Amino acid sequence: MTLPRFDRILLKLSGEVLMGPGQFGIDPATCDRVAREVKAARDEGHELCLVVGGGNIFRGLAGAAQGFDRASADYMGMLATVMNALAMQNALERIGVETRVQSAIPMASVCEPYIRRRAVRHMEKGRVVIFAAGTGSPFFTTDTTAALRAAEMNCSALFKGTSVDGVYDADPKKVPTAKRYDTLSFGRVLADDLKVMDASAVALCRDNDIPIVVFNIRDEGNLAAVLRGQGTATVVQNQTNA
Repeated sequence: MTLPRFDRILLKLSGEVLMGPGQFGIDPATCDRVAREVKAARDEGHELCLVVGGGNIFRGLAGAAQGFDRASADYMGMLATVMNALAMQNALERIGVETRVQSAIPMASVCEPYIRRRAVRHMEKGRVVIFAAGTGSPFFTTDTTAALRAAEMNCSALFKGTSVDGVYDADPKKVPTAKRYDTLSFGRVLADDLKVMDASAVALCRDNDIPIVVFNIRDEGNLAAVLRGQGTATVVQNQTNA
């Protein structure tokens, strides 16, 4: 697939990606592999920022379903994303990539507070900025956080790294005949309730004309390959661009 040149991208990773082969927590080897993906993209001249979910440690919705107060459960999930952000920072800096973690919940002892203009300046200097603690408010997912930060950072695309190589009309792990889409419109994703990102994140990207590129982050080298137009992915964009 040939993609336009995306100079500044936001990479959204689910917390589950960092589990690696495990069922819970953070796998250091997987963090190192993802860090190499990010470094390869940065070395090709792209400015990057990251949003990492927290589902490998604690998921707010799951906690609420088990009796936690929803707002408290969401705050616990936000703290889990800070742990993941620090793990990714450590992995990136071990291979020579300068990073900054910015948290929407101030915790000055471990990272910077989220300040938009400072984050933009870090990216202009070649640093990878990792956004933690979601939006800082409960009832919002890290998908929505990713879309919001992509808009605030003036990103040219939002890349969502998953365990499949794009968007399908059914779960390809369960339905062998599932069809993969090369391109989709935001309207189609919302109308057909395709599980790309949550509806508020999709709508935010649509309104700000930020394409969503869904690709498999588990294949080493795939992020850089997709950025070069050589990998497999699904691009969700406004109909006029499709």
